[in-house]
Amino acid sequence: MSSEFSKIKESLASWSEIRQLLRGGESGQLVPVVIPKDRRGFAWLTLVFLALYLAGTALLSGGVFSGLAALGAVLSLVVALVWLWRRAIIEIEEGTTGVRSRWGAIVGTLPPGRHYLWLPWDRVDAVVDTSTEIPYSAPIVACPTAENVPLKSIEFFLKFRIIDPVAFVRTIGAGNFDLVLSSAVQDAIRQRSRLVHTERAYDLRGSDVGDMQELLTRQLGRYGVRITGANIPDVQLPDQYQQHLATREKVAKELSAFEREWELTRKRRIDTLLMEIERSKKTRDARIVEVRAAANTARKDVARMLEEHETEAQRVRWEIEAKGRAQLTSAENEAKGLRRLADAYRDNRAVLQYELARRRLDVGAKLAENAPRPVVVRTDGAGGESSVLSTMLLAQILPQLGSGNGQVTRAVEPN
Repeated sequence: MSSEFSKIKESLASWSEIRQLLRGGESGQLVPVVIPKDRRGFAWLTLVFLALYLAGTALLSGGVFSGLAALGAVLSLVVALVWLWRRAIIEIEEGTTGVRSRWGAIVGTLPPGRHYLWLPWDRVDAVVDTSTEIPYSAPIVACPTAENVPLKSIEFFLKFRIIDPVAFVRTIGAGNFDLVLSSAVQDAIRQRSRLVHTERAYDLRGSDVGDMQELLTRQLGRYGVRITGANIPDVQLPDQYQQHLATREKVAKELSAFEREWELTRKRRIDTLLMEIERSKKTRDARIVEVRAAANTARKDVARMLEEHETEAQRVRWEIEAKGRAQLTSAENEAKGLRRLADAYRDNRAVLQYELARRRLDVGAKLAENAPRPVVVRTDGAGGESSVLSTMLLAQILPQLGSGNGQVTRAVEPN
């Protein structure tokens, strides 16, 4: 990495050296502006004065010498005019712009091509490269990070182009622009490094620096310069931190190797598990086939059993229906017999009533025959002894009377 800032300067050179200085620089320094040496002068006036002198001599003298003087005057005047014409030609290279001044004041620019400046006070103050994107490298040392750890260096690279040569030459110039640009770049880099933690300093390499580019464009825009590109190609950490970071990288590499090994192991285990899963799926499918076959067999057995049970139930139903029909027929016959018997009983009701009345009479006659009869014993209450005697006699007679079927032949009337 370069250890020095790029240097921007302006050079004083002849017209023949302008192209080489603008394209290749001078001693490793960038030369976007070249001040051309004015090759015009007043030496051609000597030839004009010589022509006037020879013309006067030709007029004052005569003969051959007068003709030679006139010829010399014409030749001197022609050479003076050719000299003036050649010195008035200004050629601006493609991709550059000439800054034109008159009496020291900038009056405009000259585009690429051939131009003629006849007047001696009309001149080109500077030739500015306005098409090339000029590279600029700025290695910034001791940039502190967010933890105030100074980084060893940060290399910042940008490209700029001069878009307004008049503003650039009139306002700042190449030498002063070098100081302004280096200061602006250092401020921008240090502000960016303050936002980054030390452990992530390497993230600055190749990071997006669009905000820094816009900031520099705003700062340098008033000088007629536009930043066309910027990046951070390299970052160097302090030596101790680099050792620490190397240790971390070693640990990270070991961790990465372990992760790769673990990934391989995991993949092998996953493959093994997938094989086991496939084997289990095949076993499951075979068992499912067996279960389906057993289910079909069971369905057939159940269907056959259901048919048998339905047949048995149909037979039992038919038996029950037949038995019920027989019992119903018997009950109907019995009901018919009872109905006929009832009709017979109804028809023989009078006979039954007569028979019942006759039986009642027979029962009453039997009861009347066996019923006890009253015995009337008349006694005289005046004689006490006769009453006792009659009572004793009556007690003896009464059992006989009871055994005589209730027939009393005579009545005893004691006196």
